Amino acid sequence: MKTFLSFILKETRHILRDRRTVMILFGMPIVMMLMFGFAISNDIKNVKVVLVGSSSDLRTQAAVERLNSSEYFTVTHVAGSPSEAERLIRKRKADMAIVFSQNYANHSLDGTAGIQIITDAAEPNMAQQQSSYLQQVLSVGADASAQPVNLSLLYNPQMKSAYNFVPGIMGLLLMIICAMMTAVSIVREKERGTMEVLLVSPARPLMIIVAKAVPYFVLSMVILVCILLLSAFVLDVPVAGSLFWIFTVSLLYILMALSLGLLISVIAETQLVAILMSAMVLLLPSIMLSGMIYPIESMPKVLQAICQVIPARWYISAMRKLMIMGVGVRTILREIAILAAITSLLLGVALKAFKNRLQ
Repeated sequence: MKTFLSFILKETRHILRDRRTVMILFGMPIVMMLMFGFAISNDIKNVKVVLVGSSSDLRTQAAVERLNSSEYFTVTHVAGSPSEAERLIRKRKADMAIVFSQNYANHSLDGTAGIQIITDAAEPNMAQQQSSYLQQVLSVGADASAQPVNLSLLYNPQMKSAYNFVPGIMGLLLMIICAMMTAVSIVREKERGTMEVLLVSPARPLMIIVAKAVPYFVLSMVILVCILLLSAFVLDVPVAGSLFWIFTVSLLYILMALSLGLLISVIAETQLVAILMSAMVLLLPSIMLSGMIYPIESMPKVLQAICQVIPARWYISAMRKLMIMGVGVRTILREIAILAAITSLLLGVALKAFKNRLQ
C-alpha cells in the first residue's frame, strides 16, 4: 500500500510541477463553461425587424408594440415595399421583415388580412427559430375571436441554450481529462524510457497504471464539482435531480474514460500520436455525434447507428435527464447499462493489450 501511495504522490507532483498541465486541467473547464454558457448561444435575442406597410392603423401599431415589448425583437426600420426590406436585410441592417397586407386593419375581421414574414435563411435553423418566435409574438392578442393557444415549455421555460450545453460540456471535459491526459501521461513515460524502469520495479505493472490514473480520477471529480457549481450559480442552470446519482453515473463515465485512455496509451508510441488519436477518437465524435450540439434524431440513419457506440452520447443523455428534468434513476437504467457495458469492454481490451505488450 505504501508503494502504491508513493506512485500516486509521484504522479500528483508531476502534474502540479507542469504549469501548462495545471492550466489545462483547471482553466479549460472554466473557459469552456463560460464560452458555451454565454458566448456560444443559439438563444433568440435582439432580432432587428423591418416593418413593411402602413403603421398608422391600430392593429398594426398593436403588433409593433408587441414586438418591441418582447425581449426577442426590435423594430428598427419602416420600409415602403418588400424589395426595400430585402435590401435592408442584404445590407445586414435588419434580420427579418414583416409585410402587412394592404388595408390590414380593415380586412382583419373578415379573414382576408395577411402577414408575410421575410427572413434570411442562410442559417436555416436560426431562421426557423426566429420565424417561430415571431409568429408566437404576433399571434398573442391578434384576434380576440380566435381560440387561445396555451404554450407550456417544460424544464426550460426561458429557452436558454446553457441548459443544453452544460451536460454536453461535462461529458466532453471528463473525456478529455480522464482519457487524453491519462494516455499522454503513460505515453510520456514510454517516450522518455522511464516506463521500463517503473515496470522492472517491485511494484506490479497493474498497480503502476492504476496509480497513474488515480490523480486524474480525483481531478475529474474536483472538476465535476466545479462544473456543477458554475452551472448552478453562474449560468443559472438548475440541478434538479439527485446529486448521488449524478456523481454515481459520472464515476462510471470517468472509469470508462480512464479505460479508453489506457487503451490509447498501449497503442500509441509517442505523445503526438496519443494526442492525434485522442482528437480523432474522443473530441470529434464527442462533439459531433453525442447530441451535444446537433440532435441525433435529425442525422442520417448511418450516423444514428454510429452514435449508439459513442459513450458521451449516453452520458449526456443521462445528465440531461438527471440535472434538467430531475427524473429518477429508473429512467436512466438504459444509459447506465450501456455505459457499464462499454466500460467493461474497454477495460478488458486495454488490460489484455497492456499485458501482451509487456510480454
